[in-house]
Amino acid sequence: MKTKKQLILVLIILNFSCKSQTKKINGVSFVAARDSISKQHITPVLKAQSNYVALMPFGFIKELAAPTILHNTNKQWFGETKKGLLQYAKHFQKEKVRIMVKPHIWVWRGAFTGNIKMNSEENWKTLEDSYREFMLTYAKAAEDLNADILCIGTELEQFVMNRPAYWQKLIQEIRTIYKGKLTYAANWDEFKRVPFWADLDFIGIDAYFPLSDKKSPTIAEYELGWKVHKAAILKVQQHSKKPVIFTEFGYRSIDFNGKEPWDSSRVAGAVNLEAQANALQAIHNQFWKEEWFAGGFIWKWFHGHDRVGGEKNNRFTPQNKPAEELIKKLYGL
Repeated sequence: MKTKKQLILVLIILNFSCKSQTKKINGVSFVAARDSISKQHITPVLKAQSNYVALMPFGFIKELAAPTILHNTNKQWFGETKKGLLQYAKHFQKEKVRIMVKPHIWVWRGAFTGNIKMNSEENWKTLEDSYREFMLTYAKAAEDLNADILCIGTELEQFVMNRPAYWQKLIQEIRTIYKGKLTYAANWDEFKRVPFWADLDFIGIDAYFPLSDKKSPTIAEYELGWKVHKAAILKVQQHSKKPVIFTEFGYRSIDFNGKEPWDSSRVAGAVNLEAQANALQAIHNQFWKEEWFAGGFIWKWFHGHDRVGGEKNNRFTPQNKPAEELIKKLYGL
């Protein structure tokens, strides 16, 4: 028979196990840098109580008329390559931080990836063959580093909607290489039409939903803005029976940040640190308590922590702002 002390120990272990299995993804989108990283670049992520990072290698399309994806070249920043991905992952995994591999495409001059659409079958074939090579490179890398999640694409609406058979086949091929969980990062206005959620493990959404037209909304006003969007997300979730992750979420520290949260333009705007914090508190209030919601990755986190963000910065990063302290609190719950 077990002693009373032994039984208490068993209960503690079981309780810890249950908690660890149900803990949300409290992630940051860790921006690829020119150079390798070390413990000093990871420490601020750990202090923010983050248990996941999205690592984002890049491929580049120079001309949509000739849509070959250039990737894993010596002309790219180190963090954007396969070698950089593996180096970053190794350091994070050493600190027990889990990994989502999330390859991105950049179109020359910043054209929106959701509009990538070919004008001929020949060009579609060129794009598809090139994208397959790009994704399989990182599917193999994700398997090699034992990443927990692989994101098979980011905001590629026209590509997805116009070539569904290609994506079904690509998912099947990725499954033969990578044994972890799969998602796709659909834009906030795209996720309802993605045809292959049933073939993935998570519904992934880049959650830049419009929430409020006000200059500096309260937490309650942001939450009110979530009502219609949350209902739409839940409808898709119930149909596919897959958990939801926010593959990206975040807000700029700027006036009117709830009106068009996707706006990343460099146009000057008044810094509003309170609006950023309120919006982050609201999204956490609305989603982190839901059983069908698996968590998310805040946009975005830079490796040179001491040199970014701050109280005069109106960009997305929470670093060195009140939002960073809030994230630390929310992720530590």
